[in-house]
Amino acid sequence: MAESSGTRARRGGKRRHRSRRHNPDGTMTLVEHIYEFRRRLGYALLALVAGGIIGFIWFQNRVGPIPSLGDIVTGPYCAIPQGQRYPPEGPCRLLQTVPFEAFMIQLKVGLTAGAVLFAPLWLYQLWAFIAPGLYSKERKYALTFVGFASVLFALGACLAYFMTPHALELLTNFGGGSFTTWFTGDKYISFVLSLLLIFGVSFELPLLIIMLNRVGVVRYDQMKKWRRGIIFALFVFAAFVTPADPFSMLALAFALTLLFEFALQITRLHDRKRDRLRADEGWDKLDDDEAAPFNYTPSSVGDDSAQGKQRPASTDDIT
Repeated sequence: MAESSGTRARRGGKRRHRSRRHNPDGTMTLVEHIYEFRRRLGYALLALVAGGIIGFIWFQNRVGPIPSLGDIVTGPYCAIPQGQRYPPEGPCRLLQTVPFEAFMIQLKVGLTAGAVLFAPLWLYQLWAFIAPGLYSKERKYALTFVGFASVLFALGACLAYFMTPHALELLTNFGGGSFTTWFTGDKYISFVLSLLLIFGVSFELPLLIIMLNRVGVVRYDQMKKWRRGIIFALFVFAAFVTPADPFSMLALAFALTLLFEFALQITRLHDRKRDRLRADEGWDKLDDDEAAPFNYTPSSVGDDSAQGKQRPASTDDIT
């Protein structure tokens, strides 16, 4: 009984040490950081496994009005005109060439869908591990970044999904009727997932530009001069990463161009506001050899003004 009481007391002490109320500055030893990382990683893996199980079951079963995951994935292939795919009559099915290929495809697609559906859970574990080391304003910026990154990735993946039937129809139309199309399951699933991933990651471009502008790496004036070159590079990038069809290439290139122009206008507004603040504070009037009026007064770790106000405000002023 005494041993179990001691174990419960130690566990309660660890929980209090991780709590914000009992440990506001989030200080930990190296060993405690390792244990905390192991704990968060374990929770994240449990979320991925639970999502994979649900995705595996969803692959063959409808969820109310929502079609099964297998129907969603094979939708672009089944949208090809019936005369261009094999068999020309009967249900739309992929080809299995090796044993357990269908099982592995179902497992791969289920894990991918589960990771997307349960993304808030495992992303929260990552956030809970790094958040104690951030200031309040840095935490706000990080949450905004993660939120917009998730939305942009989803928009890119949706665009890729709706463009895939047109790309497949064009690609399978070559040969002048001498060929018929019957995709193997593994090749087709890899093609669709890679296309979704390419479009999703590419849509993070405006967020990257805005982030670099926020930290002072690039300015609106610079990117305005490079606009033509950047747009040309976006078209070249779209031609390399998409399949050999004009629909996917043009869809990705035009979407990236619009997102780049949107990010450019955001940086223009931010630079204008920052220049106005610098002019009001007199930063631009300082000589190159004149010391900047920084506040070098040290403060304690637990000081709220140091955590939430002084350091983030001076960082924004400098950048």
